[in-house]
Amino acid sequence: MARVINFNAGPATLPLSVLEHAQKEFLDFEGTGMSLLEHSHRGATYAKVHEETKSLLRELLDIPDTHEVLFMQGGASAQFALVPMNLRGSGESADYIMTGAWSDKALSEAKITGDAREAGTGKVDGHYIRVPGQSELALDRTAAYVHFTSNNTIMGTQFHDYPDSGEVPLVADMSSDILWRPIDVSKFGLIYAGAQKNLGPAGITVLILRKDLAERIPKTLPKIFRYKTLLDNDSLQNTIPTFPVYMVRNVLRWVREQGGAAAMEKRNRQKAGAIYGMIDENPDFFRCPVEVESRSMMTPVFRLPTEELEKKLIAEAAAAGMVGIKGHRSVGGIRTSIYNATEPADVEKFVELARAFAKKNG
Repeated sequence: MARVINFNAGPATLPLSVLEHAQKEFLDFEGTGMSLLEHSHRGATYAKVHEETKSLLRELLDIPDTHEVLFMQGGASAQFALVPMNLRGSGESADYIMTGAWSDKALSEAKITGDAREAGTGKVDGHYIRVPGQSELALDRTAAYVHFTSNNTIMGTQFHDYPDSGEVPLVADMSSDILWRPIDVSKFGLIYAGAQKNLGPAGITVLILRKDLAERIPKTLPKIFRYKTLLDNDSLQNTIPTFPVYMVRNVLRWVREQGGAAAMEKRNRQKAGAIYGMIDENPDFFRCPVEVESRSMMTPVFRLPTEELEKKLIAEAAAAGMVGIKGHRSVGGIRTSIYNATEPADVEKFVELARAFAKKNG
């Protein structure tokens, strides 16, 4: 079997040991005589997986008792609509910090059902090349919540210091960098993350909700869309995607084996440092459009002197067994998605190839 080096933005690479473990017990889960795919979501076998997944998240992110772990479907895109419907009351507004395509979509969805405003932006001359600092934010202290996207996969920017929203609940879309490092969960009213980048496969979204916020949810919202319904039913109000939760559990086990969130941060900074070091040592050939202080540790992006050379690098990388480095169709260029599961040795292989390419074509 020849596995490629996978730099895709999501669904993204998973630890090989996690995939092998799932393969081993796919047909017969823990001696039950059937696959976990076939088990009832209300049965004891799945319940054990469900609880372990929540427990691992609580352990690895040091989630306080004030917050609950929930699971939903629909990815971050569903949360763009559900956050304002759940957390913004009648006549209230919400603040959005704009840093790229995903925050743009979140604000657009929020405006459909009520008032929402831009409270800060990382756009410079029409392009998102940075994240705004605290002093640049014009926050409404009466807002229902403040929303931001912690890592911007398309633009390659990331918050390294999170916004201070004061008494207003802070809501974060952490789909592409959850668990990349330790964080203080107590500072957030809600964290949500599609699993398919750092936590597992597509099909499940993790929410970490401050429990008191569930009490503000309008009774006019259909029950199936209420966070309180999930809270009251342990996310089992309907048939949960059991296999994606199981895969998240396996990834979280792997993270714990590696040393937890602190080990992930060291690992991720090493990988990002290798790529940015390559870029900065040859500024005549490689160019990162992102301001240094806002560079992403998860999704470094860069450009070459011409689009033709970018296409050539993408082709040479593919021939060498490296896939997924083509930048998003909206911005072009090169993007290396180096989430938690991406091996440092694989990043070094790419850097070696890119350096040789620059020497040959520069």
